[in-house]
Amino acid sequence: MAFLLNCTWILPALVAVLLMFVPKDNKPAIRMLSLIGAIVNLGIIAVLTIVFVNDPPALGDNPAATVLAFETKAMWFDKLNIYFHTGVDGFSLLMMLMASIIGLCGILVSWNIEDRCKEFFILLAALLSGTFGCFISFDLFTFFLFNELTLIPTYMLIGIFGSGKKEWAAMKLNLMLFGGSALIILGMAGMYIGSADAMKDRGFDLIAMAANGSIPVEIQMWAFPALFLGFAVLSSVFPFHTWSPAGHAAAPTAISMFLAGVHMKLGGYGCLRVGMYTMPEGAHACMDIFLVFATISVVYGAFIAIRHRDLKFINAYSSISHVGLVVFGFATFSALAIRGAIMQMVSHGFVTAVVFALIGSIYGRTHTRNVDEMGGLMKQIPFLSVAFVLAGFAVVGMPGTSSFVAELTIFVGSFQNPGADGGMNPDPLVLTCAVLCVLTIVTTAVYVLRTVNRVVNGPLTKDYDFGDANKIEKSAIIILLFCIFAMGIFPGWIANLVDGSLGPIMESLNRGAR
Repeated sequence: MAFLLNCTWILPALVAVLLMFVPKDNKPAIRMLSLIGAIVNLGIIAVLTIVFVNDPPALGDNPAATVLAFETKAMWFDKLNIYFHTGVDGFSLLMMLMASIIGLCGILVSWNIEDRCKEFFILLAALLSGTFGCFISFDLFTFFLFNELTLIPTYMLIGIFGSGKKEWAAMKLNLMLFGGSALIILGMAGMYIGSADAMKDRGFDLIAMAANGSIPVEIQMWAFPALFLGFAVLSSVFPFHTWSPAGHAAAPTAISMFLAGVHMKLGGYGCLRVGMYTMPEGAHACMDIFLVFATISVVYGAFIAIRHRDLKFINAYSSISHVGLVVFGFATFSALAIRGAIMQMVSHGFVTAVVFALIGSIYGRTHTRNVDEMGGLMKQIPFLSVAFVLAGFAVVGMPGTSSFVAELTIFVGSFQNPGADGGMNPDPLVLTCAVLCVLTIVTTAVYVLRTVNRVVNGPLTKDYDFGDANKIEKSAIIILLFCIFAMGIFPGWIANLVDGSLGPIMESLNRGAR
């Protein structure tokens, strides 16, 4: 099973290599090979998930130590004691399942790409490979390396296959993300220099760093902000969010889906798994600042979405708002809110992916993303219009959708936060920020319902001559909508997966509060 887990990043890399030998004119073979690779990878992750759920790993003697399933550990760079250490717990498995589904749907919505088709699917496979490598890595250096590998195909996919100011958007996105990477390196250097003796035994192993508490508190006070801020840039948290709207607006549909649905979640994953888990004392000392930034992201993103008329910009700022809820949930230090934040990562991945898929399909028919130039599409493209309405309800957080379950869990947990002293008196700052975030639901309803109503209802603004979604487009949209409503109606198994991996994280955070 350990080899099967590593196949999740090896297989997309192998697909990318095999595609190099397929003639560029043989586009059906290129598409089919990419699709088969994605389906097999999803099947592998589904098998691993079933095995994990039926036979979860037994807890160890140290409650603060994460116990991994399907583990591999091999020396990679002995001078710095760096291991190729892979494995999964419920949290990382959930992220992989989400990424594999969105990756598959991204291939489906890109089925009709004609220009440089071969290069597009090679780069997409490389992006998937790096992403899966991140989610299974439990050595910080290995995690960082896989994360950096995702930036190269992202830059090329936007710069080559994007639209509008695509070169500028690709450059801005990568420069800001490289800036975040520099902060992560700074945090890693602090971990290394500040605990050089401990490094001889544990290296950059995340579990060992958290279990032993071997990073001195004085080092955590500056290493944690650097590391957490670096990952917050990946999550487009205010004020480091500006790469996100530019990148989403210029990116092709599949890359917009993956950027907002998966890549931004790598930031949240790193914030919790790396920053808070390994440096809990630093987290407790610095988190009020990030709590304020996260709240600003939630409120600011929603209000800016109101003023935009471009569908991609509306969804991009909506993503900033909803991903801000993830960091907000982390910053409360409430176990319930952190569980909700993890569920929000999964929920938002599916929701924003289906919205971007629908925007791409609508744009392919109307050749505009301007809301003011649309209207009456329900008469012309009923399937896409109904799906657009359902996706809008999911963004708002209608009961029965994944957003409702995740956001409700965050908000209830935030009002039950343990307070700065770890006692039963909630932190006033957390309560104030929670109220502001809850009120943002109204703002979200305003821009979503206004946009949906303008696009699908009323008279046709133009005499369009196009058909509704084809079978391939319908497949991608139905898969994503199914995931949204399945998670909203049956959230129990996801919550159980999250809870199993949340225990060690909360043990570490509670230790840091003492």
